[in-house]
Amino acid sequence: MPSRHQAVAVLAAFLLCSWYGCTSRTTAVPPATVPFVDLVRYSGTWHELARLPMWFQRDCLQSWAEYTLLSENEITVVNSCPTASGGNKKAHGIATVVDKQTNARLTVRFDNWFSRLFPGLTTGDYWILWLDPDYQTALVGTPDRKFLWILARTPSVDTETYAQLVAHAREMGFATEKLLVFQQDR
Repeated sequence: MPSRHQAVAVLAAFLLCSWYGCTSRTTAVPPATVPFVDLVRYSGTWHELARLPMWFQRDCLQSWAEYTLLSENEITVVNSCPTASGGNKKAHGIATVVDKQTNARLTVRFDNWFSRLFPGLTTGDYWILWLDPDYQTALVGTPDRKFLWILARTPSVDTETYAQLVAHAREMGFATEKLLVFQQDR
């Protein structure tokens, strides 16, 4: 008959193995990006039709972004949004191409006091996941699927186009039921 210490050790090992087996050490496969982005055509104004909730845009109503090509692999970013209190927020940053074969994977670093203190914490992924051939609508997200923006060149698109964009995002594994929607039906 096993001693009490042996029994406790076996039970502890069993619980540890059970817990370890229940935790996933693998992460989901990141979503695919578009095969290629012409950064000149991508530059310009993009309006936010919807987004997943995020702390850094918590006060923002429908945002828009101005992208200007700075070099062959850098874009200046100016994000603007009205706030519920009647104010206006702006964030300035630089997007840098990470994957030069596709131009679809970028990192963005915004210039503010926090980014100057903690530069590694203020760089975010910006992956172009879907883009229509005319560069009028896009899905942009992060590889961990925590952040998603549904973008268009206009503040709203027709209902069918919007539904297709949401369907694409859902197929890629984004939590579209949590979207904050700014799209106006038309």
